[in-house]
Amino acid sequence: MSEVIRVGMADYKLCRSPQEISTLGLGSCLGVVLYDRESQICGLAHVMLPDSKRATVCDNRSRYVDTCLQDMYEELLIHSASPRNIIAKVAGGARMFSHHLESDILNVGEQNILAARKKLKEMNIPILAEDTGGEKGRTITFCPLTGELYIQILGTGNHII
Repeated sequence: MSEVIRVGMADYKLCRSPQEISTLGLGSCLGVVLYDRESQICGLAHVMLPDSKRATVCDNRSRYVDTCLQDMYEELLIHSASPRNIIAKVAGGARMFSHHLESDILNVGEQNILAARKKLKEMNIPILAEDTGGEKGRTITFCPLTGELYIQILGTGNHII
């Protein structure tokens, strides 16, 4: 059994095979894996909000999609990842608090999904797979050895992307 690195809310960490990496309780938050298939190094971010530019104070860059993904990407490059090999997998972004409202203003999950797609496109990182949206929370575990993202959806079951 390999060591599992735990990523908390508003944080990111890196790991390399044979380790695995996991985060719990993705509701409207988003889990984003950046993965270099050749070197088998990856990062997993657990981001809460879409855009640091909307914040009055950005005291934790890992809280926001835009700054966290940039920081994680740069750290991956320092640790031998190659920009041409990096792909992404994304999970989470559920509509947890506003499912009865017509307005998407409170749908932080959808805003996080759109912000991640935009940032990854800007960074020229393809999204290989995603499991996003819905109204259920998720727990995810990524295995750099296989490139599989294991997803547990509350009350629904498990699957792999």
